[in-house]
Amino acid sequence: MISEEASRVMLCVELSSASSSLIGNANLISKVYFPRLIVPKAAIVVSFVDFLISFTILIPFIVSMGLYVSPVGFSSAIIPEQWRLLYALNPVVGVIDGFRWAILGGEAHLYWPGFLLSWGLIAGFLWLGIRQFRNMEKGFADFI
Repeated sequence: MISEEASRVMLCVELSSASSSLIGNANLISKVYFPRLIVPKAAIVVSFVDFLISFTILIPFIVSMGLYVSPVGFSSAIIPEQWRLLYALNPVVGVIDGFRWAILGGEAHLYWPGFLLSWGLIAGFLWLGIRQFRNMEKGFADFI
């Protein structure tokens, strides 16, 4: 079993690989005709494969931790109504409730505001990340 400190170090290394890939491939990025988005995408794919391998090793830890922060072991309907929208700020809540609703049908009620909030957060972070990358893309060659 990998220790918690080792897993934190691995996560930091994986997250920094996308940005360090830009520095390592400065000669490609400085070319006008080279699509610069390919370099971080390649680093992300490599990190994702590494994550899948690490995920299979860490399944017992992740499952036990996930039960406390997501509605996996319980229905999110037990969360008081006044806190449900705040609880839905965790994007996984909407996804898990959506799967539960799709599998159980009428037996599970989907909290639509929380579901839409979760998907909105996911889409918003995706848009923000791509926008930030596109804004900084023009200066990569000069910065590197």
